[in-house]
Amino acid sequence: MTIEYLKRGKPDADRAEDDVKTANVVASTLKEIETRGDAAVRELAVKFDGYDRTSYRLTQDEIDALIAKVSPRDLQDIKFAQEQVVNFAQAQRDSMRDIEVETLPGVILGHKNIPVQSVGCYVPGGKFPMVASAHMSVATAKVAGVPRIIACTPPFNGEPNPAVIAAMHLGGAHEIYVLGGIQAVGAMAIGTETIDPVHLLVGPGNAFVAEAKRQLFGRVGIDLFAGPTETMVIADETVDAEMCATDLLGQAEHGYNSPAVLVTNSRKLAMETLSEIDRILEILPTAGTARVSWEEYGEVILCDSYDEMLQVADEIASEHVQVMTDRDDWFLQNMTCYGALFLGPRTNVANGDKVIGTNHTLPTKKAGRYTGGLWVGKYLKTHSYQKITTDEAATRIGAYGSRLCLLEGFVGHAEQCNLRVRRYGGQNVAYGEAAE
Repeated sequence: MTIEYLKRGKPDADRAEDDVKTANVVASTLKEIETRGDAAVRELAVKFDGYDRTSYRLTQDEIDALIAKVSPRDLQDIKFAQEQVVNFAQAQRDSMRDIEVETLPGVILGHKNIPVQSVGCYVPGGKFPMVASAHMSVATAKVAGVPRIIACTPPFNGEPNPAVIAAMHLGGAHEIYVLGGIQAVGAMAIGTETIDPVHLLVGPGNAFVAEAKRQLFGRVGIDLFAGPTETMVIADETVDAEMCATDLLGQAEHGYNSPAVLVTNSRKLAMETLSEIDRILEILPTAGTARVSWEEYGEVILCDSYDEMLQVADEIASEHVQVMTDRDDWFLQNMTCYGALFLGPRTNVANGDKVIGTNHTLPTKKAGRYTGGLWVGKYLKTHSYQKITTDEAATRIGAYGSRLCLLEGFVGHAEQCNLRVRRYGGQNVAYGEAAE
């Protein structure tokens, strides 16, 4: 088996150096927000977004005025997309049940799925107004039953983007702020004089947003590390170079550091795709962004077999994996590390991003090895509970507990058990001794 790189992306060492620089900027910025609150947030918004307001929270009148600017067709499309996302999220929610079982006579165990009590949804929008991200984070949180949903998005061309604000409002956001980047994520997580902190941060973003979420994790929950965008196309000779090149560049336009990788067992397809990418970059309006991503992060990997393609794909664990082969379902059955799969040439990542109904906030930077993407379950906490209802059960479980606690040397733990054995079982267990 041989793996041949016909094109390689930026070396990992260079990427790591970029990550260190980003981490340092984020750390100092978050410290400013924690120390100076609203004043720091405002300075950052003016500096990075070019947007100055006394309050960055939109009033209901402002929200209504912005929604009124959205054309009827666009509003109809937004509602259609949200309906697809909500329908799938509701189906997922319905699959999650509270349970209660009697595991032994008199021993009741159960769990409840409880919504997180507040969530901050970040909706990117500096380069492109990410209308769809509002569906994915805000509307899904509403399905989960989160009682406080706040949403932040940067201004677009100097003003709040009407379509994004409409999507946030229709999705169920209770508070909407025109803030972008680190200042948005930091304000939602840390809190300021005018913004109460949330319990959970969700949503994709650029490298600075992703790093801010990483540094804030623990102080608040996060959905996952989502960003910058990654895409992979797994293809054989059942598809052509135009489709492969289009689907690679369609995601590379997200930003200047969006990896796009072709994995194939066809040298002919690989070479033709390289040529087709060059052709499309000459006519693509967003080539200024896509070209940088492709030149610095694009890769073409030639494999000998489908098994080898599978091995490479699972190792890279890309965010979006588009499979166009003569055995798409085989990849579905066997792939284990990815964000989301898009199976067959009729399917594409753009549909998943915008309208089909699955969530587009997905794991990046190999996080697909240990987590899936954002879904309604991310907003729910599964809490267990226990209840013993009979004296016999309290005595039986207590005796086992007493002995097992002392096996580990926990005398105080054992006494919790012994007290029940004495009180409900009538047994004379000496203090600090194991129950029979």
